[in-house]
Amino acid sequence: MNFTKTDGEFFERFNYFAFEEVAKDESIKIDENIRYIAVLSALMGCGGVDAFKEMLIRALKDGFPPEAVKEIVYQATDYLGYGKMLPFLYAANEVISDLGIKMPDDNRGVTTMENRLEMGAAAQAEIFGEHMRKAWKQGIINRFLAANCFGDYYTRKGLDLSQREIATFCFLMAQGGCEPQLTAHAKGNMNIGNDKELLLKIVLNCLPYVGYPRSLNAIKCVNDAAES
Repeated sequence: MNFTKTDGEFFERFNYFAFEEVAKDESIKIDENIRYIAVLSALMGCGGVDAFKEMLIRALKDGFPPEAVKEIVYQATDYLGYGKMLPFLYAANEVISDLGIKMPDDNRGVTTMENRLEMGAAAQAEIFGEHMRKAWKQGIINRFLAANCFGDYYTRKGLDLSQREIATFCFLMAQGGCEPQLTAHAKGNMNIGNDKELLLKIVLNCLPYVGYPRSLNAIKCVNDAAES
């Protein structure tokens, strides 16, 4: 649909705000790949499939790696659930195919069924502290978190731990209702080098896509994490 004909006045203001006022503001400017990780993850978190496709086309044409796109989508399974992730997998595959992009043939998984728990716990410890290395023993959901969320996804190639924590932060921010987890992952981000200033810039870069209420909640979570 040609929105410039049906909704031109709205899109004049939205496009200016999102792509000029926000994206080009020097005070909140971030690395372009980080911005795409953040915005694509936030659009997944809020269920914005159509907007995700629009942004994905921009990202891929700007040189954002297609394998990174797939890693963001796969990782969303543990934070949004398969039910909310699946439409985005279809969308990503459709856009990548339509643009004639060939995905790399190499596998990006590095764990086995035998070591996924151990390696997942190691990833948790690197992000949240050494006490997390044995946290999986505290209950079945803790074991699932270590083996599945961190062992199956965080250990994969295509995104590093720092980038994965940004994606998770944005899934949680945009999803809403996850403020305890958002605060914890804001702290996890800070632990591995994504400092308070960067996180606040990420929130503001995502604001056009997730709205003011969730952005304001995220800012509070970042501030709370920085003080803890």
